[in-house]
Amino acid sequence: MIESSPAMDLEATGREIVDAGSYMVLGTADGDGRPWASPVWYATLDCREFVWASSPQARHSRNLAARPELAIVIFDSRQSPGTGEGVYVSARAEEVPEADLDRCLAIYSRTSEAQRLRAWTRSDVQGTARHRLYHAIAEAHFVLSARDERLPVDFAVEV
Repeated sequence: MIESSPAMDLEATGREIVDAGSYMVLGTADGDGRPWASPVWYATLDCREFVWASSPQARHSRNLAARPELAIVIFDSRQSPGTGEGVYVSARAEEVPEADLDRCLAIYSRTSEAQRLRAWTRSDVQGTARHRLYHAIAEAHFVLSARDERLPVDFAVEV
């Protein structure tokens, strides 16, 4: 776990956790507030925008259509109890709009190819394809301290 001290670099720790992860858990709720949690494979360039592919018929996708606010958790589930690190994110999400589709596909494909998977194209997320591309824009980030505190962290824009 992360020790909370003025000297610790929360941003670096948070980036390490996000960069090491492959799956994040989405916490969504439907229009009546009923919660649902779903793991999804994700891509990000900046720890501020997270991109994933899902069926629009999946419960979490339907929930996001009704209520775009969500929570995200990224962690290594193989850690022993009491030793894990995690990044918590409050965000808003939506299906990627047409105007952002090529940019978000590039983010998703870059991560996919880095993990020796295939590149994604428009035909994978449009028309009769099973999936659509979604993205979440973070509003707040937190990391977990050794005292089970969620410590706020601000991810600076990388240039």
